[in-house]
Amino acid sequence: MSSSVKWKDTKFEEVFEEELRGLFRRCRSDPHCNVEDLERLLKNLYIMDGADWYGRGDVQDITMAATIAAYESFIARWKSKKEPDNLD
Repeated sequence: MSSSVKWKDTKFEEVFEEELRGLFRRCRSDPHCNVEDLERLLKNLYIMDGADWYGRGDVQDITMAATIAAYESFIARWKSKKEPDNLD
């Protein structure tokens, strides 16, 4: 794998894991956090991603893609397990 691709994969994984950790922490510490709120945030992320008219650049594109992927993954896990405490 070339170094120009490797750093992108590394950045994606770093952001993805960081976002997942944050989502787990949020849901464990905030009793009012629910899947509907996270789905609304994900919808806003989709809008922000589509509003990139001038180009964010590689780092921000990777960050946005990883953040969206983390939200999608977290929400899917939550829906399949039915409770946020058992998402690990």
